[in-house]
Amino acid sequence: MARSFGYGALLRTPGAWTFLLPAFVARLPYAMLGLGTVLLVLDTTHSYTTAGAVAAVASITQVVGAPLTGRLADRVGQAPVLLPCLALHGASVVGLIALALVGAPVWTLFVAAGVAGASLPQIGAMVRARWLHALDGRPQALSSAFAFESVTDELTFVLGPVLATTLCTMVAPAAGLGAEAVLTVLGGLAFAAQRRTAPPVRAAADVQGGSALAQPGVRLLVGGLLGVGTVFGALQVSITAASEAAGKAGLSGVVYGLFAAGSVIAGTAFGAVQWKRSPRFRLLAAYAALVVGASTLWAMPNLYTLAAAAFCCGLAIAPTLISAYTLVETLVESGAKTEAFTWLTGSIGLGLALGSTVAGRLIDAHGPSAGFLVPALGAALGFTALLTLRSRLAPTPSASRPVATSRPEPARASA
Repeated sequence: MARSFGYGALLRTPGAWTFLLPAFVARLPYAMLGLGTVLLVLDTTHSYTTAGAVAAVASITQVVGAPLTGRLADRVGQAPVLLPCLALHGASVVGLIALALVGAPVWTLFVAAGVAGASLPQIGAMVRARWLHALDGRPQALSSAFAFESVTDELTFVLGPVLATTLCTMVAPAAGLGAEAVLTVLGGLAFAAQRRTAPPVRAAADVQGGSALAQPGVRLLVGGLLGVGTVFGALQVSITAASEAAGKAGLSGVVYGLFAAGSVIAGTAFGAVQWKRSPRFRLLAAYAALVVGASTLWAMPNLYTLAAAAFCCGLAIAPTLISAYTLVETLVESGAKTEAFTWLTGSIGLGLALGSTVAGRLIDAHGPSAGFLVPALGAALGFTALLTLRSRLAPTPSASRPVATSRPEPARASA
């Protein structure tokens, strides 16, 4: 039924480690930006609604900035896009920290967070574009590469929240965001310096087709992954609230990390198998499991059962995202793949914004358990859309080099 792929052979690809290591450093803070913002703003304003809304603004502006960044990277190259993004992102995060600490008006926090989100470097999509270039004509190796990237993204969601929470609770409320800025800038600069492995610049006249979003299947995936984003966003705020209500605020990052750990374990196993069922079937099956997992969180009676339920829910995340990126890679023309990856990442970010905002308001009004209703509803809506319109997910015959089992990123997420 299945056979293993060779991850070892993949990692021996010439030049791979020169961009993978700095990329990991630059991607680790991706999960720290939202949680670090929530913890800092919560400490300075004492409002879950405000904290969730400020984090949501960063996520929303990322949705706007990410596709533009991806499209520019296809047109002018990765380094020319990364360098100004890194400078702007570092400055805006420092500004957000300063404004929060001095008690500046809330609207100024929104502005700083918005710039920070819009300028967040899209390292994950750029890494995938490098794999496409390095493994051109080797679909099985590319399949393993995308699986590896998905697991890497999830690993950042294991380490990032733990690191952000530890710094914010044991060092200073601003330490999480400060570390996010340092790691993003340093890792991003090192990644941008690896120009030998960067994909070639594609002139506008040479690019096939228009925007990736013109494909109905891509639009459906973008809408479907909003639901995954609401799971990420609502859990960040809801787990923080549940941990504080239990008198164990320092464990919020650990609980969220267990959620991501489940995804890492499932993603590693999922990516090591050559499935005979179609990517569309795998997406719907994994998403259905996510709906079931997300629907249990609100009923957990204590932090320990919540941690176990979050871990089980996380088992469905990576398979869902791996299958979604498999599909999007087969739906778009060769000149818009980086942009397509950023649309999915941005969709997850928008869902994260909506999830954190709605969860924050519900928590303020009805208590921590109410926030866990958001991921259940968001996942259910996303799954319903994908199931109802699944015929739009058939691969596009004209898309260059369709990869039947390729598996990428987040979001997050990533993501």
